[in-house]
Amino acid sequence: MSSPAPAEKLTKKQLKADKPTWCPGCGDFSVLASFFNIVQKLEIPHEKIVCVSGIGCSSRFPYFVNAHGIHFIHGRALPLATGISLSRPDLHVFVFGGDGDGYSIGGNHLTHAARKNVNLSYVVMDNQVYGLTKNQTSPTTPLGHKSKTDPRGAIDRPINPMAQLVASGATFIARTHTTQIKHMNEMFERAILHPGFAVVETLSECSMFYPGAFDAGNPRKGGRFDLVDEEARNMESSAEAMSLAEEAEADFPGKFGVYLESQRPTKNDLEAAWINDERALVGETSDRDLMRQRFDAMR
Repeated sequence: MSSPAPAEKLTKKQLKADKPTWCPGCGDFSVLASFFNIVQKLEIPHEKIVCVSGIGCSSRFPYFVNAHGIHFIHGRALPLATGISLSRPDLHVFVFGGDGDGYSIGGNHLTHAARKNVNLSYVVMDNQVYGLTKNQTSPTTPLGHKSKTDPRGAIDRPINPMAQLVASGATFIARTHTTQIKHMNEMFERAILHPGFAVVETLSECSMFYPGAFDAGNPRKGGRFDLVDEEARNMESSAEAMSLAEEAEADFPGKFGVYLESQRPTKNDLEAAWINDERALVGETSDRDLMRQRFDAMR
């Protein structure tokens, strides 16, 4: 028998779908380009790519990727992506969203997806403002910044997403900047290869409603792009990761790179083991017969 022909190498042309409709200068363009680069580099089969998003500028992402994609309701991308990941562990599940979708209406889902350690990659394009609805204060908007909802300046303390992710139990947490393409590529690649819930907090400037928000992390704008010294710390220590998160809050944007990278059984593996154990108890009984037995017991 002849051996099967090798799979065709995926190209950017095959991955591109509709033309992105983000505003000129939006950092999300860089995220899309980086995603294309890494998916090609890792040679992920085209039919195994799934993109899930909620609502927001960045959540338009699935429209621009020629792959399986779902544009779900506001803040609910993670529970849907969890179901996909658990039911089809052979797929590579990618979730894309912004600071509003992920940290506000979707904040509770973020906590539970992290603690369960679902096997998926989540890219949060944080622009510190609600851009799609034309300039409202978001969960990460810094104090004093003026918006339509805070015309005198934001008065509510912003959340610290890195600290929240550490406390929630995510096993891979990183921060990058859309102007630093090489670094962003590295963070995305490591997140994709990590077994478990991997989050990359990506500072992505909104050129329309908050230009210059992340100049402090852009050397070309007079900022600094300081990297986490991985050799000098324990990458599995949540205490050290929390210290980095507190440093980022005290002196924004803090350091860039991987804050935490730990190994813990994924929900996917734990549920698969549970299912296999139960199947061993029922022998050759089919799923239909199992359901019939369950319904009979409920009468």
